[in-house]
Amino acid sequence: MTDLQPSPDDRETLRRAAAAHSAASQDVEAFLRRLPQVPDPADLTEYATLLSREERARGARQAAADAAGLQIGTMESE
Repeated sequence: MTDLQPSPDDRETLRRAAAAHSAASQDVEAFLRRLPQVPDPADLTEYATLLSREERARGARQAAADAAGLQIGTMESE
């Protein structure tokens, strides 16, 4: 039988994953605030790296949420 209550460990893992995702998103925001008007190739590389990190963190947060029993259906409207 499946336990409907997330364990304290699952909730802590989820909190940490959410914090990591927030930090990654804040890093993207900070980069965009200092982005020059004309980005150079190094800026594009940094942006791609930051987006990749943010997406990995989002995926980890979603996996932790699923493990904690917080699965939801799609939120997209038709």
